[in-house]
Amino acid sequence: MMAGSINAGDTAWLLTSTLLVMLMTPGLALFYGGLVRGKNVVSTLMQSFFILALISVQWVLWGYSLAFGPDRAGLIGGLEWFALLGVGGEPNKDYAATVPHLAFMAFQMMFAIITPALITGAFAERKRFTAFALFSLLWATLVYDPIAHWVWGAGGWLRTLGALDFAGGTVVHISSGVSALVAALVLGPRIKSADNGPLEGHNLTITALGAALLWFGWFGFNAGSALTSGALAASAFVATNSAAAMAGLTWMIIGWRHQGRPGLVGLCTGSVAGLVAVTPAAGYVTVSGALVIGLVAGALCYAAVHLTKKRLRVDDALDVFGVHGIGGLWGALATGIFATTAVNSAGANGLLAGNPVQLAYQAIAVVTTFAYAGGMTWLILKLLDLTIGIRVPEREEVLGLDFTQHGEMAYRLGLTSETSASQR
Repeated sequence: MMAGSINAGDTAWLLTSTLLVMLMTPGLALFYGGLVRGKNVVSTLMQSFFILALISVQWVLWGYSLAFGPDRAGLIGGLEWFALLGVGGEPNKDYAATVPHLAFMAFQMMFAIITPALITGAFAERKRFTAFALFSLLWATLVYDPIAHWVWGAGGWLRTLGALDFAGGTVVHISSGVSALVAALVLGPRIKSADNGPLEGHNLTITALGAALLWFGWFGFNAGSALTSGALAASAFVATNSAAAMAGLTWMIIGWRHQGRPGLVGLCTGSVAGLVAVTPAAGYVTVSGALVIGLVAGALCYAAVHLTKKRLRVDDALDVFGVHGIGGLWGALATGIFATTAVNSAGANGLLAGNPVQLAYQAIAVVTTFAYAGGMTWLILKLLDLTIGIRVPEREEVLGLDFTQHGEMAYRLGLTSETSASQR
């Protein structure tokens, strides 16, 4: 571990990107909050904000050391950096040679925060808060940290193999997406209200605001992963916007043809799918490659969401698997197709640039992440279910988690008589 020279411009860009990625978690809270029923808004917002606090502490104490600390057999980092011991103002050349090590740690912390927050969309409106809190801590430690080390950590086995993941296709999106699917299957579908009303979002205004904040913050997510303020960051920035725009248009047009009307939720969700898909590829592909990635992501994720809900009847409440799991899968494989060293000399050529073996490396990373994240998530949920129980009782679910779990409500107009009686 040798120190380099700090570059003020790179450091300023990375710290700015850290702020942008931090903003994504409140953005996610709003995006999800508008898509649940009015009686579960506080619960949904609470989950994202709680994770922001919880994982900030976990990351500083042991998460960063496990993910990026001195390698142990390519599988996990050691605890030499527990509580950030030895992580200071000097750069670490293994990760970012021109910025303070603390700045790199903080940037990566925001990735560690938003990843378990993404999973909450799958079990929205039905999970006990105590179980959610323990699950988030265990999942971050046992799932996110090891996968982050495999892919990004110095000595990690997937990094050594040659798998490419610029900003988190496997580490963030596939891991959260497949974990969301497992969570939805283990918890089972939501129950409808006493009036048998639809399980639909209550406020698309805040969903659109959340989507805008996600899109805005994603420039820090992807362009910030260049770790410098130069040409690579600019390339990743434009690739990110291009894929998001193309996927949003694609999803909206397919939905228009399928349902007869262009929908706001479809446009927002499609844009997020494009952002997901371009994440692993942003720093390795041309803008034209990013447009193709966005086009396929819009169509593929749309199909995956409808297959999951309509055909498989899995109540992945806010479509986490269809958007993040499938979007991340496509993005990781697309990196192996479209990557070119003409964009990033530190990367590798993909299939279209004459290097088909890169696609194989990407497939290994995808399969491994799917299997490990899915299996560990199942074990964590089963352990919690056997010990403390993971789902709220039926009556509490009908009343809504805002009141029954938190004693707070986003809206007090139109309360049911049963809820009013419970409050008294």
